Amino acid sequence: MKYDHWLKAQKVCVIGAGTMGSGIAAHLANIGFEVVLLDLSLEAAEAGLDRARQARPPHFFTHQKADSISVGSINENLGSIADSDWVVEAIYENLDAKRKLFAEIEPILSPEAMITTNTSGLEIGSLADGLSPSFQERFMGTHFFNPPRYLKLLELIPTQTTDPEAVKAVSKFLEERVARRVVVAKDTPGFIANRFGMWSMFNATHVTERLRLCIEDVDVITGPFLGRPRSASFRLNDIVGLDIMLDIANHLRERCPTDPFIGALQAPKSLTTLISKGWIGDKAGQGYYKKEGKELVAFDLQTMAYRMRRESGYKSLTELKDKPLGERIRLAMMERDEVGEFLRLYLVPTLRYAAYLKQEISHSVADFDHVMMWGFGWEKGPFGLIDAIGAEHLGIEEEPFYKDGMARSFEGKYVSIPKSSEYKPLTEYKVLESMEGFNVRDLGDKVHAICLTTKMGTLNPALVIALNEFVESSKLKRFVFTSEARSFSAGYDLRFFADRVADDDFAGMEEALKQLQSLATKFSERASVAAIFGHCLGGGYELAARCSIIAALAETQIGLPESKVGLIPAGGGTALMRLRNQATGAKGLSEVVLRLTSGVVATNADEARLLGYLRPTDVVVYHPDRLIHDAKHLALKAEPRVEEELVPMAGPLSGMIDTLLSQRRQRGEFTEYDEQIGLKLKTVFSKASSFDDALERERQMFLDLAGRQMTILRIKHMLDNGKALKN
Repeated sequence: MKYDHWLKAQKVCVIGAGTMGSGIAAHLANIGFEVVLLDLSLEAAEAGLDRARQARPPHFFTHQKADSISVGSINENLGSIADSDWVVEAIYENLDAKRKLFAEIEPILSPEAMITTNTSGLEIGSLADGLSPSFQERFMGTHFFNPPRYLKLLELIPTQTTDPEAVKAVSKFLEERVARRVVVAKDTPGFIANRFGMWSMFNATHVTERLRLCIEDVDVITGPFLGRPRSASFRLNDIVGLDIMLDIANHLRERCPTDPFIGALQAPKSLTTLISKGWIGDKAGQGYYKKEGKELVAFDLQTMAYRMRRESGYKSLTELKDKPLGERIRLAMMERDEVGEFLRLYLVPTLRYAAYLKQEISHSVADFDHVMMWGFGWEKGPFGLIDAIGAEHLGIEEEPFYKDGMARSFEGKYVSIPKSSEYKPLTEYKVLESMEGFNVRDLGDKVHAICLTTKMGTLNPALVIALNEFVESSKLKRFVFTSEARSFSAGYDLRFFADRVADDDFAGMEEALKQLQSLATKFSERASVAAIFGHCLGGGYELAARCSIIAALAETQIGLPESKVGLIPAGGGTALMRLRNQATGAKGLSEVVLRLTSGVVATNADEARLLGYLRPTDVVVYHPDRLIHDAKHLALKAEPRVEEELVPMAGPLSGMIDTLLSQRRQRGEFTEYDEQIGLKLKTVFSKASSFDDALERERQMFLDLAGRQMTILRIKHMLDNGKALKN
């Protein structure tokens, strides 16, 4: 295929350093592309990059990623386009301006390069009018979602003149290299996400105003209860930006005059009021919600003023929340309370609108559903939800949209849904054994997965003993160690240690630590890959770090935060940090002690590599849905890891650690008790004569700290409040 070379693209030129352009540049730099960011002037490009550096949530994984982006002006640096493999246009939403830019860059553009626009509302086909056939056949829309780092959906919009082979090649490139989930959408106003998603957001606001409900009550209804993120409705409005919402709505109303439902995109009173005051959401510091100190206050739709948030206590939500998604929504819709009334006025019309729009804006109901699942975080898209609730309860005269693993086409036939093994979720692999706290699944090719099943992947004595026995007795030669929870592992069950201290059972505590250390050693003796995501903390990290390779999802928080509860890592973590950093000498080891004393946790996998939690041989997985696939393929080639010998550290190490701890305490960064924890770490680092000796010393230091009142207070505070106590 003539576009095969696109899969090897490395240099990207992003034109336009606004919110989306700088966000796209950040995402591409994060995952390893060579990125040039251009704007009207060098100053504008630098300002856009600076905004991306300061964005919250952060656009960049590390400062080094931001520093890798080159900036320039369109007028003076158009030469950057000539040797770019992909040019992404992301200037402001103006048809004439975009056309003028494309006419200007066409003579410079490499005939081998991809060229796309990031418009979210303009007709893609009209942007390339008058340009050469070569340009038009490889031109299409790439609608990223904001912020690009965090939202995995990308709508790909070809035009009538785009080469179908180019569409296939770009789709593959975006999936495999740009770490996005791609849905090919029709070139219609707003595509799928904005046309339907924005209508749903406006409809929720209108119904809330009509029923005179509180915004926090509606957010309780439209969050996890409906299978949606906690941002629900009004928090989502603030995240998107009220000005952006209104711009998109106005554009859709202008371009869709024959849509009988388009009136829902008229601005609600509350939206108009907030925008008139400049309170346009998170980027302005306030919108439907506002942060006052540590409190989040809510905008009252009746008084049009902020007030303290109210706790919602709908009985029907509490009674139904544990039922399957479709059943709980169906039953809630029947309730004669505010929940039922809201769902009848909001959800029913929203799902009917999806049924009305489906063929106009999408190629299949599966594509439509994927957009809402991948772009908006819905558990089920509208058609999956209609099937789950029952079309007859919604007044929708349709046969089931899904049946026997197939989807109903617009012609009424059931067709297979394209699936790729790269994105197969862990739960779809066959369970071979179910044990206490973990499952064993068959990943194929003689690779198995040991999957934690406890809440947040938390470790406990019974689970560790069961894992020890299973690994010891099984004939697994290579495996993936992962979790079926929302996070890989939040660490060891802290309550166990609190209970052991209360019972004065330090022998039981030491035995639990020995079992954890033993399990970690067994992992190191086998060809194993730890597939980590979400959180990989404490004991969970200590096990993962002993595997042959760690495959870490990019957004994983990784580290050893034991000091925050007055302890030190004692499942092999302290010994391992001592061993793996010994080549850095006394200075490097001293800095590691400071990090462990601080309990520093990396906010992402690239930062974890800089902090020493990931080795050079460990792998960061940037695609949010490919972790298990990539981990399995790493396991096929993995070999048991042979650690080097721990070398006793003579010389100034002990004194250097003392000095650094003292300096941190004098600056107020460490408390007296933090310093004592650091001295326990120093004992392991400076006195261990071998790795086994380091393991024994970390256990003894852990037990010593566990019985101290300051540690007991830290543990209690963490258990009671979920936050660290700095005593």
